[in-house]
Amino acid sequence: MAILSGYVSAQTAVPSDDEALAAPEQQVEIDPVAPDLAIQIRIESILDATNWYRDVSVLVDEGVVFLDGVAQTDAHRVWARDLASKTSGTVAVVNRITIEKKSVWSFAPALSELEKLARDAVAVLPLVLLAVLVLPLAWYGARLVARLARWLLLGRIESTFLRSVVARALAFPVFLLGLYIVLQVAGLTQLALSLVGGAGVIGIVIGFAFRDIAENFLSSLILSVRRPFQRGDYISVAGISGTVSSMSTRSTLLTSPDGNQIHIPNATIFKNVIENFTSSPKRRGEFTVGIGYDAGIAEAQQIILDCLQDQNTVLSDPEPMVLVEELGASTVNIRSYYWFDGQVISAIKLKSALLRAVKSALTLNGISMPDEAREVIFPEGVRVLTDKTDAQSIQLPPQPLAKPKPEPVTSVAERDLLSETPPEDETPITQAKGDLLGPRE
Repeated sequence: MAILSGYVSAQTAVPSDDEALAAPEQQVEIDPVAPDLAIQIRIESILDATNWYRDVSVLVDEGVVFLDGVAQTDAHRVWARDLASKTSGTVAVVNRITIEKKSVWSFAPALSELEKLARDAVAVLPLVLLAVLVLPLAWYGARLVARLARWLLLGRIESTFLRSVVARALAFPVFLLGLYIVLQVAGLTQLALSLVGGAGVIGIVIGFAFRDIAENFLSSLILSVRRPFQRGDYISVAGISGTVSSMSTRSTLLTSPDGNQIHIPNATIFKNVIENFTSSPKRRGEFTVGIGYDAGIAEAQQIILDCLQDQNTVLSDPEPMVLVEELGASTVNIRSYYWFDGQVISAIKLKSALLRAVKSALTLNGISMPDEAREVIFPEGVRVLTDKTDAQSIQLPPQPLAKPKPEPVTSVAERDLLSETPPEDETPITQAKGDLLGPRE
């Protein structure tokens, strides 16, 4: 009967398709090692102690262990099966424990991550305090080094902008050292080395991305070193003329003779020819006068030279020159060269005064200045003859020529011949904010 009872029990213990079976790891004994109740109590007590399972039920029949309940994970389900299979007296294990289905809208993972983040924040708090302490010290140390560098370079580098650039270049490694220390203490050694080593690569990438800005910045740096012009100079560059007002890291501001403000990129100024009219006080002016072929050239040259020498704004060193330029269609063209102080005297006003004086002097001395063969002047008039008129009997009274009046040295329109841009000491130019040009020497 015992054998039949065991057979019937075995028949009722046939597992379904979803049940996991564990074959015995040792040979099945004829006589049971431990009673079924002892096996059941032992396994249940262990599973309850873990708190991993819910609604656990253990049934042992003839050494075959039937496990029922709900586990949290598949690993817990396998662990229960292994436990039962290794218990003394177990012949086989039928594992019918199911896995607990978790809700999709569960906040448990989010809360778990928040707890982990809080633990990490507490762990990294000393490093944050170190960074808060070291980085401001590095920043103020860099500023102190920059200020000291500016003071040491005050008598060695004239350009304010260049001194600032050199001082910042010397101060930057101080701040970089503080940042490296923070990263090193934080255990980010590789990041610290990459930061130091990749600074040059970052600079190259930024240079390509902002090529125009970098080009203008470098051009302003070179112009500050070479100083081809100063504030208040009248220059001409790229076909644009004006008085230099200020220069920033991007462009140079010119004020045209019309009063308009013109911003020229520093790269354009650096790449083109710069003509500085006020860098040297001596400027040369010139003009051309055409006299008739019947006039004496040497006499006309002397008259024009006397006019140039009588004008006190014309410099005597170098001496003015009056030279024959060419023989034109109806005139002999004479070009005059003279020098004057360009920082004080207006070029256009002086030329106007000289042309007026030369014209008056040539006319007073009977030197003709004919037009380009488009006009014929008869000073004594023209006699008109007809068929019925005797040419001998017609006598026209001579037409007196109007005697020209001498011209003054300066006219009301020309006033005092002073330049439109007076020297800086008379009308100082206000330095704009961020101006890279130093004080005018």
